[in-house]
Amino acid sequence: MVGVQDVPETLDDATLIGRSVGDPESFAALFDRHADEIHRYAARRLGGELADDVTGEVFLAAFRGRARYDPTWPDARPWLYGIATKVVAQHRRAERRRTAAMARVSAERPGTFDERSADRVTAEQLQPRLARALTRLSAAERDLLLLLAWADLTYEEAALALGVPVGTVRSRLHRLRVKVRRALGGTDPFAEEPQHG
Repeated sequence: MVGVQDVPETLDDATLIGRSVGDPESFAALFDRHADEIHRYAARRLGGELADDVTGEVFLAAFRGRARYDPTWPDARPWLYGIATKVVAQHRRAERRRTAAMARVSAERPGTFDERSADRVTAEQLQPRLARALTRLSAAERDLLLLLAWADLTYEEAALALGVPVGTVRSRLHRLRVKVRRALGGTDPFAEEPQHG
């Protein structure tokens, strides 16, 4: 049996997952590669208190489903983000409460202007409106936005993660941009396009 330390770093994720079907212990190398990134994504979506649980659930589901992994994708990140998105959906109530609380937060905080940059003041003023706008997005639109913004996935990777065609990604993104822009009074938070990969 091969230990994690014996798994070559040069193996792509697909090869590593394929190997783990016959040697389950080698799956730990996939965890070592991607757990921190999935944990950060879960923490941003649901808060730090649930991130450990979500990360564990994602890798447990990935381990159980590893025999069905599509080996034509050498990078497992989209697959793992797809699982993470489903796990987050199971924790959606906590996310909704957190987003609603952010929407209620006043943009005014103690401190003088000298202590903050103009950019931070502008961002803090937009935060409650942006949080309200996020609560008005459908779950599918919110998942897409956060996969593109926080996980930095390409449109194609996001499509794979969500199990939808790339055209659906593009149309959802267009709809959510219109909604968010309208909620922010014409301010465009999407000035920089996500990568088209």
